[in-house]
Amino acid sequence: MYIHPAGYRVILVFFAVVVIVMLLVHRIPSIPTWAEVLVGGALMVLCCLVLWFFRIPPRPFNAAPNEVTSVSDGKVVLVEEVDEPEVIGGRAIKVCVFLSIFDVHAQWAPIGGDLEYFKYHAGEYLVAWHPKSSVLNERTTFGQRTPHGLVVWRQIAGAVARRIRWFVEEGQSIEHAQECGFILFGSRIDLYLPLDSEILVEPGDRVVARSTVLARLR
Repeated sequence: MYIHPAGYRVILVFFAVVVIVMLLVHRIPSIPTWAEVLVGGALMVLCCLVLWFFRIPPRPFNAAPNEVTSVSDGKVVLVEEVDEPEVIGGRAIKVCVFLSIFDVHAQWAPIGGDLEYFKYHAGEYLVAWHPKSSVLNERTTFGQRTPHGLVVWRQIAGAVARRIRWFVEEGQSIEHAQECGFILFGSRIDLYLPLDSEILVEPGDRVVARSTVLARLR
């Protein structure tokens, strides 16, 4: 396990604020010792939670080339046939994964292929489970051309998540399970697959990035 570089700045700023708060509390002449210890303990717990959020534990990978693995950790909240006008321009099967603040927030490519489309969209910060969050919120769109069809997926910011990171560029060839991005705090991933895909998950399932196979492409 290691701490993701996307968190270095956040961690540094947060720890600096904690130190300043502790120094200010310590300088209050009338504060009892037990209160100072209580404040210090609470701040240390918050520090541990921040470190925990940016953790990257081992993620085993052993999928076939036509198997689509989960982009991120989280819970499947939706599997349905929808229109995907931005890249596919037609019908697709949508698999939506919601990430709570306690999930690992890095993203890995669900399949290997050329990234023939990428776009960042500035937007709003509706809660991640809002029906319109996939078209109104801050988000990115990845379109991967594979030998088995076109696979599209999105990073979607939520009401808390306001920092999306991506580490690939349009035109780049992406390996299956390659790290592609990171979303800070609660968020959502939408994945769009060809209509003839064999879907292997259903709403309510917990999934693990790189390891859980969501679908098989024909």
